[in-house]
Amino acid sequence: MGKLSKNQQKREIMAVDVEQAKQATLDDLSFQFNINRTKQAIKPKKAIVINNIADTTKEDELALKIEFSLIPSKASFSKINLDLYFQEQLINSTTLHITQSSLLGDRLEYPQFLDMKGIAAGEYLIRIEMYEPWSTGEKLNFTTKEITVQYVPQTRTERLVRIPTVKSVAGTELTVVSSSAKEIYREIEQDQKQEAISKRDEW
Repeated sequence: MGKLSKNQQKREIMAVDVEQAKQATLDDLSFQFNINRTKQAIKPKKAIVINNIADTTKEDELALKIEFSLIPSKASFSKINLDLYFQEQLINSTTLHITQSSLLGDRLEYPQFLDMKGIAAGEYLIRIEMYEPWSTGEKLNFTTKEITVQYVPQTRTERLVRIPTVKSVAGTELTVVSSSAKEIYREIEQDQKQEAISKRDEW
């Protein structure tokens, strides 16, 4: 191959510079794109997680304790719905308003009490559905959990029913409190009782 002229050398150098500039631009765009993707990937997603459904059978009563977590934190939620199903039939729906109190943690619990009077002995399916209600009727961040309860009535009754009723229904202004907050409230209540007793003894 013959020796390149100065003009040919200049053209080759310019071509290399242009190619390097194109590659640098592509790398820069790729870098920016990756940053955006990374930001989107690490953005925390909202979720409701039902951790456990505990059941306790008392006389003609089934007590349920629904334990759940709000992810990434309670600050991401203002209200959620809790639907209770018994044998695939909706028997209660409650709207829980989540306050941003410092006493309210991200792991919460909510009780339900079913009047089982007239329910025959046997296995029953309990299902909890939780979600954020939307104006369009859509159920956002929907989650569900089921348990099977072995129920044995403590008393006999002549009149049997197929579906129980919910004994304790909270209103839509309900505030859900965490276990730690309940303990604090319990201690405050005990202090108030002790103070009342002390004042009574002084009289």
